[in-house]
Order: sequence, then C-alpha cells, then structure tokens
Amino acid sequence: MKFPSIKNLAESTLNTTKRFPFEILFALCGAIAGTAWTKNHDFGGLYKDTCIRLMMMANLGLLLSLAATLYTEGRGFTGSKKFLLKSAAVIISVPLFWLLNPFEREYDTLRFFLLSFAFHLLVAFAAFTLKGKVHGFWQFNKTLFLRFLAGILYSAVLYLGLLAAILSTKYLFNVHWNDDTYLILWIWIVCIFNSTFFLAGVPADFSALDEDVTYPKALKIFTQYVLIPLATVYVVILLAYEVKILIEWRLPKGYVSNLILGYAVFGILSILLVYPIREHAENKWLKIYARSFYFLLIPLIVLLFLAMFARVLPYGITPQRYLLIVLAVWLLFITFYFLLSKKQNIKIIPVSLCLLTLLSVYGPQGAFSMSTYSQRGILIKVFKKYNAFHDGKLQPVKDKNIDESDGRNAIAKLNFLTSNDNWDVLQPYLKENLNTVNDSLLKSQNSSHEEDRYRYRRNNLEQEKLDWLKNHLGLGKFTEYGTSDFEVKIQEYHFSTENDNALRVKNYDYVIALPNEYSNRNDTNVYHADHIRFVRSSDNGVYSLLVNGEHTSFDLREFVNKLARPETRLKNYRQNTGTYGRFRDYTLADSLMTLNKETPKYIITFKIEELRFDIQQDNTTDISNITGYYLVKVK
Repeated sequence: MKFPSIKNLAESTLNTTKRFPFEILFALCGAIAGTAWTKNHDFGGLYKDTCIRLMMMANLGLLLSLAATLYTEGRGFTGSKKFLLKSAAVIISVPLFWLLNPFEREYDTLRFFLLSFAFHLLVAFAAFTLKGKVHGFWQFNKTLFLRFLAGILYSAVLYLGLLAAILSTKYLFNVHWNDDTYLILWIWIVCIFNSTFFLAGVPADFSALDEDVTYPKALKIFTQYVLIPLATVYVVILLAYEVKILIEWRLPKGYVSNLILGYAVFGILSILLVYPIREHAENKWLKIYARSFYFLLIPLIVLLFLAMFARVLPYGITPQRYLLIVLAVWLLFITFYFLLSKKQNIKIIPVSLCLLTLLSVYGPQGAFSMSTYSQRGILIKVFKKYNAFHDGKLQPVKDKNIDESDGRNAIAKLNFLTSNDNWDVLQPYLKENLNTVNDSLLKSQNSSHEEDRYRYRRNNLEQEKLDWLKNHLGLGKFTEYGTSDFEVKIQEYHFSTENDNALRVKNYDYVIALPNEYSNRNDTNVYHADHIRFVRSSDNGVYSLLVNGEHTSFDLREFVNKLARPETRLKNYRQNTGTYGRFRDYTLADSLMTLNKETPKYIITFKIEELRFDIQQDNTTDISNITGYYLVKVK
C-alpha cells in the first residue's frame, strides 16, 4: 500500500479549500463556536445560547453553500456568476443566526432540523437539476454515502488515537489537561477534519458518473439480506394489524403510523440501493419486489391517514401531526408516481421531499401557522360552548360548572398559543393590549442585570403569560398538567388515606408491605414467616397473595373503576391543589381504601395507603403506583 505523502495531503487540502472556501469557513465557525461553548463555564445562558445558535447557523450555512457549489458546477457556471450564486448562499445563511432562536421559541429547534434535512436533500440533487443523468445522480449519492461512512470511521480512529496520546502524556509526564479538552478535540475533528475529508471526496466530474457502471457487491448483500427482510417483517405485521382493526371495526392506534413510516423508509431505501442493477437478467425479481412494495403501501397509507385523523379531528393540528400529514401525502404521491409513471425517475424522491419540507418551515401553509390556526379554533369552540365568545372576543368563563376536561383542554390550547413567543395571535380575540401586558410582566422582575433578564424571559415569562390568561379568562382553577401534545389524553388520579402515619395491626398475625415504587406489576416476592410461606405478585393491576397454597387476588382496576365512577361521589374528598400537580387529588376515608377477602384458613385485608392511576380514553385503567399492606389473620 502506498501511503500519501505530507505534500500530497497538503495539496489535497488546499484544492478542497479552493473548491469549497465558504464551506470550510462555516466548518471553522462551528468549531470555534463549539470550543467557546465548551470552554466558558463561567458564562451564563445568554453567552452559551449564542454559541449554540452559531453552531446551528454554521451547519445550515455549510449545507446550503455546498448545494450552491454543486449547482453551479452541475450547470457549468464559471467566473462571477458562480461566485455570486455561492455568495447568495452565504447571504441567506447568516441571517439564520437571528431567525432561529430555540431558547426563546421552542419550535425553532424543529425548524432547524427541518431546514437541515431539506438542505441535505438539496445537496443530493443540486448538481443534477438538468434532465436525465439519473444514473449519474445515483452514483453521485452512492459516493457521498460511502464517503460519509468512511469519514465517521476515520474520525473515530483519529480521535481515539489522539485521546490515547493525550492520556499518555498525562500519566507518563504528569501533564495536566482540562476536562473539556477531550470534548474540544472531538469538536475540531468533526468540524474540521471530517468536513474537509468529506468535501475532498465529493465528485467533480459529473459527466463521468453517468458512464460509471461499478456497483459495490456489499450494497446488494446488505439490501437483499437486511433491508428487504426487514421491510417484509414490517409489512406482514402491519397488514395483520389492518385485518385486526377491520374485524374489530375500531380506529387504529396512533403509534401504528411510526411502523408504517418505518416500512416505507426501509422499502424505498432498499429500492434505491439496487436501482442500477434492477434491469440485470439475474435481478428481475427486484422489479417485481419494487412494484409489489408500492401496491402493498396503498392500504397502509389508508391506515396511516385513519390513524392521523383519529387524533387531528378531536384535538387539532400540531406541528408534529402536520409533518405526519405531509409525509403521508408525499408517500401517496410517490406510490402512484412509481406505479403509473414509465420514467421511474428516482430524482423525484429527494426533490419533492425537499420542497415539501421547505414549505413546512415558514409561511401561512407551514406547520406552525397551520397548527396555530387549528389550536386557536378549538379554543374558540370551547368558549362558544359556554357562551363566552361575543363580538369576536373571548369573555371570562362564568359558568362554575364548566367540565374539567373542557377547562384543561382550553388551558392546553392557551399553553400552545402562548409558547414560542407567539401569544400575539390571541390579540384579535382580547380587548386588552397584550404588548402592554407583556411589558408589565417583564417589569415585575427586580434584577437589572442583562443575564438575569435573559434567564427570566426564558424561564418565567411564558408561564406568567399563561397564568395571566388563565385568570383573565376565568380558568384559574384548571391546570395544564395532565395534557400531552396539547390535548387531554388521560384522566389521572391520586388517592391517599386520611391517616397513613400509623397502621393498626391488632387481631392480625402477619403484615406484608408493598414497596413504595413505580410500576410494581410483574414482580414476585417470596416471604417466610414461621411455618407460613407467602408469595406476593402483581400483574397489570391484579395483586395476588399466595399463603400456604391458598390464593387471594385483588383486582385494583375493578376497584378504582367502581370507586371513581361516578366521580361526583368523591367530591367531598377532593383536594384543591393536587399533591402531584397533574393528578386529581383525593384524600379518602380509610374504610374506602380497604379490601377484604377470606380463604378457608385465612382472613386477608388489603389496606391501600396511596394509589395513583390513569383512566385512558378507551376507558382502560393503568395503575402507575401503589403503597399499602397485606394484613393476614389465621382463623
């Protein structure tokens, strides 16, 4: 093997820098920002958050600049035209530092990942925007993929080697290294070495790629024996589940969408990886597989839409659900394109997905605008239901008997609308000037130090806005806890006894305590007391005790369902503030929390001290935690 000389490495690095100057500068910016973020422990949130935003901008800038470079090279641009287009990518990238601030707007993190994903797709096809050259497009992305994997391997080896050298100097020569040295080393290897190595392997002769007929055998083996079997397993499970819901005639569970997307990813990836060899005589089965894949995808897409709208119709659109809808629509489009089109142009996959992703980030059609419209509409419906929406304005809810699920639902919508510095969308529906309210809330903090003001704005202002709206609209007695993804998903309860500091054991022979831990189900404990052998076990809410072969069980799901329904029976035991925040908190009489059973030789009393459980939307009960005792009396 001929090892490269220092001269060749230097020339390769210089040529890469000349070809990709802006990309290298963005990589350097990311490395410096990452180092500053790591080194300055004494600086507060404002400084560190600035460093993270610089790293985000550097990532997006590198990708967009690379896409611009590839576009100009693919189109054959030279001179000033090439420079202007590459400069335009930089001009677009730099303002993203101010546009994206996830520390003040939570969903800017999602925006960053969407932009990064879109820019990665843009890199994939930027050099191939002209018609044709589909084979060259495949070879180009194969080269990038393999170069990316090689870069990860080389970077890891380089890091471990340098790390070993650093540790050697520490132990052999007592050289002191700061703890952050190891992280800084990794940052520079990833940002500078890995980026330069990857860029050095980006093909420059795009015409030659169309003539390249080489195909890595490992890709065929990986696709044939890993990806296709995985996709097959997914589709068998999903089609069986679809038959099940048709027989039971009920809506699919929400998480089935993840399985469908997983099947789509594995299937499409496997088809793309074998694209160049699909016409070979020995691989005719690949064309049959590809066509059957898209046919099988159709009923799964229908299932995907059903699963989505089962959540969207009652609870509205959220950014996550919006993106799921976009993916479902894209899958439907791709499926019919490859089933009906004779061209079978695989470039349509990254191009269409990139455009849809970019359209989802900003604008009235974007994920965040559509989610705002949807959540605001549901909020208005709640107020209309209680006659608290007049002349286009939200009025305080005066009905003290407002249903708790509606109250918590309204709080959840307000929580979404006030987050991300977005509560201005409520201004048309309120008489008060929200800018004035915002200024008043900001002035309520005492410190004049810039860092303290920044932390206050990050950590407290959104909650104070929500509290102000709750009190202003008559929803102060409700809490946003117990909601997830801006919807009321479950009813959560916390039961406790009046006197839990002392346990009366008179007239009993044995006491067995349940440990104070979460999720006791599926655990078994064996106790020996005198000549009696106890086995205590729990299984999904059914607690059993086996005493000398005599079995006793207590179904706590049945117990809590009878106790909590109707809930009005417990109104005298309700506490105003829940012990655990999101739970409906009740302090019950000891007699209500005691269960008794008898066996031929024993009297068993199950005394519950504390119980937490959820009642799901499908009316199933989930016991989340329990503490208590078995009291055993020998007859």
